[in-house]
Amino acid sequence: MGSGEMLRQIYQRLYDHFGPQHWWPGETPFEVLVGAILTQNANWQNVEKAIANLRDAGVLDLEKMSELPPDLLAGYIRPSGYYNIKAGRLRNLLAHINQAHGGDLDAFLGQDAAVLREELLSIRGIGPETADSMILYAAQKPVFVVDAYTHRILSRHDLIAEDYGYQEIQELFTDNLAEDVALFNEYHALLVRTGKEYCRKSAPRCDRCPLRGL
Repeated sequence: MGSGEMLRQIYQRLYDHFGPQHWWPGETPFEVLVGAILTQNANWQNVEKAIANLRDAGVLDLEKMSELPPDLLAGYIRPSGYYNIKAGRLRNLLAHINQAHGGDLDAFLGQDAAVLREELLSIRGIGPETADSMILYAAQKPVFVVDAYTHRILSRHDLIAEDYGYQEIQELFTDNLAEDVALFNEYHALLVRTGKEYCRKSAPRCDRCPLRGL
């Protein structure tokens, strides 16, 4: 079985088992950008608390958040953990949008995906996974987001070697699947769900996994 067929079978099995995931949680593109930084080394439940704090304070907005003092921003996002570091990363992102695009979020997100990715990766504190999450979920452009769950599931099914890097794994998907925002969105969400519920780092539930025998 070729890699493309294997990837399609994995997707179909997971979709049949879990159904649509309606991912990513976020009411606006700006909220998705903020959430992508806050979710670094954090679970989504804690990120939701931090976003709720920002929303309740009326500062979940590019202009208003840009005016916040660093310590106040850090206080709002405290539930997400590493709040001082993440406040600095948020401020780096906001400063870039304000300085390079005159605070025009639509212009920033409306750029070609490759250009947008290059800009995001130039911002301190934003790596490939965070950048690609922003491009896929906020800018609605077809890039495949790779995370630890993706690596674990593919390596356990012998689709990749243990030492495969981010770009090699990403290319496996983009070379074998149609570049489609909805597909990439759903596939990533299904892999995350599988990694959390079945393909766990320790004590994996292989006997009950929807991918068993594949």
